[in-house]
Amino acid sequence: MGKFIVFRIHGEEFGIELNRVFEIINPQKAIPCPGTPEYIKGIFNLRGTVIPLMDLRQRLGVSPSTEKEKIVVAFMHDEKVGLLVDAIEEIANINEEQIASPPSIFKGLKPEYLLGVGKLSDRLIIILNMDTLMTIEEINFLGDISDASLPEKEDDNDTG
Repeated sequence: MGKFIVFRIHGEEFGIELNRVFEIINPQKAIPCPGTPEYIKGIFNLRGTVIPLMDLRQRLGVSPSTEKEKIVVAFMHDEKVGLLVDAIEEIANINEEQIASPPSIFKGLKPEYLLGVGKLSDRLIIILNMDTLMTIEEINFLGDISDASLPEKEDDNDTG
């Protein structure tokens, strides 16, 4: 059985594997970074770690809703990335037997972004593939921007 965080984007339910989620936070002010794709809203500071913020709605080609937004801080290619979503729904248990292969055409979403479609009673959960939402090159580029944006590092273990 797999656990998935289920969130809403533009009225649709999406899910990512819970083991890819670091935490869920309220929206943070992002500092824009020139030269990044439009769906990258910038970077933000999470307790001393600079994290890129991706508007997952824009990445998937849908409009944001007027709901209270949340940020899912998740791992992509072993790097933390903030994913801006409309709302968090639940943590759901979805068995492997409940997950169907994604159709080749699915509401305009690129099929490579999908792992499958989870069926929970009368609901369909679009399960995203965290490793294909951004390429490793995009992640590395954002990592370089994040590293360059950090202030001089101080030794946290300095006892003085």
